[in-house]
Amino acid sequence: MLSDSTINLITQFSAERDWSKFHTSENLAKSICIEASELLECYQWGPEARNNDTEHVHEELADVLIYCVMMADKLNCDLDDIIMDKLGKNRLKYPIAKSYGNSEKYRDL
Repeated sequence: MLSDSTINLITQFSAERDWSKFHTSENLAKSICIEASELLECYQWGPEARNNDTEHVHEELADVLIYCVMMADKLNCDLDDIIMDKLGKNRLKYPIAKSYGNSEKYRDL
């Protein structure tokens, strides 16, 4: 879990550099996708990270999470609240009895 102190460090890091003015919702959404693509690139040629480079995987995952925290801050939403809300919706779409061990989309269950 991300602690409040970690979230505060992320926002402080950006504020100290006066980067917030560049962090529109659109730019942050783009950055999340770009960093997620860089994470995916680690697995481009197989199911394991290239050269078992877990440090690089961790760095790319951290970049994705940092941008997600920044976007949540920009949109004034509480990460716990939006995650709990989405999990509640997913529980309804994916009941255990139908989805256990099944990777089908909810509409195909």
